[in-house]
Amino acid sequence: MGFGAAIKSVFGKYASFTGRAPRSEFWWFYLFVVLVALVLNVIDVSLGWVVDIGSDTPANSSPFLSFFNADIGALSTVWAVVLILPYISVMVRRLHDTDRSGWWWWIQLIPCVGFIVILVFMLLPGTRGDNRFGRDMLGSQPMM
Repeated sequence: MGFGAAIKSVFGKYASFTGRAPRSEFWWFYLFVVLVALVLNVIDVSLGWVVDIGSDTPANSSPFLSFFNADIGALSTVWAVVLILPYISVMVRRLHDTDRSGWWWWIQLIPCVGFIVILVFMLLPGTRGDNRFGRDMLGSQPMM
């Protein structure tokens, strides 16, 4: 699955917590999310649309410094809200692809350890063939 197909697939199933999502779908979507977030953050900082939430440096002192401090940007916040449901759903479908329940999503709330566990699950190849969550999205293609 390519970059555009992955984005289209995730937004097409933005609230679907059933089925499976191959690694390529998840990681291409993740790359899209990060790239758009970076662009929106730069726009927020450049236009001064940031709110200082406790950093040591005032948000308007330097665009470069405020980019790396704890600031919340208007466009970045809207982007994050828009992505909550599609991101969770693609992550749950990715867990299904590794034959794990979507309830494993909650493990990432455990500080440090949870992030590592969920990262490993997202990196693991999906189960070959059909599993209890649906058919193999890659079919007979070899797993990498």
